[in-house]
Amino acid sequence: MNWKNKVIFLTGASSGIGEALALELAERGATLGLLARREDLLKELAAKCETVGGKARALVGDVVDAKAVQGAADILRNEFGRIDILIANAGIGGNNAETRSLQPEAVKKVIDINLIGAVNAVAAVLPPMLEKGSGHLVAISSLAGFRGLPKSAAYSASKAGMTAFFESVRLDVQDKGISVTIIQPGFIKTPLTSGRASKMPFLMELEDSIPLFLNAIEKRKKFAAFPWQLATFVRLGRIFPAWLYDKVASGAKFRE
Repeated sequence: MNWKNKVIFLTGASSGIGEALALELAERGATLGLLARREDLLKELAAKCETVGGKARALVGDVVDAKAVQGAADILRNEFGRIDILIANAGIGGNNAETRSLQPEAVKKVIDINLIGAVNAVAAVLPPMLEKGSGHLVAISSLAGFRGLPKSAAYSASKAGMTAFFESVRLDVQDKGISVTIIQPGFIKTPLTSGRASKMPFLMELEDSIPLFLNAIEKRKKFAAFPWQLATFVRLGRIFPAWLYDKVASGAKFRE
């Protein structure tokens, strides 16, 4: 893929996977609209992206605010004429006492950011893509969306919903020139996974994961899941009967 010809709208850009993707894409010459809430970090990242060879615009906004997301997408389109690729990456883990005890507002916050935030991003970019007859929607989902996990009700629900949402969208738009890629990573060293006492299986270094994200996007894969060891186990878990799955999964402590 010639990234120099691509205009990319990237949500959740200020840290973790979003930041790493932004810098790698900038090195490849892409034009980036970077959306996140933290203005200082966004401006620093945009400057770094420009330094390594890309074009970047800091677009401050909350993905939960549909009008703010729409406004950011409009700014990017008005300056560069189009958006070629959406990377819906914004998300939180919800690994706190309020969310783990299933307090409704805490659970709602996770679902609003992880799922509704992605819905808002799709709504902001898809209509012009359909008019043009080309575009690419990329969801950064998670292996946690395959089945429920201990102490992860809100997060697993949000990622399961995100996966189903993008797959449904794909069925609606794949014959209209729009590609949809759903990426389901496992554990990656980012601020989202920091501070946990328990060992996370097949934990990946952030820099090792970025080529896998980009490969999935470049090849316009419908699904991509990694690392392969954990992805294989999780896929097998989908066919386990409930009693067996409960026995295997209930002892998992990676959210502690």
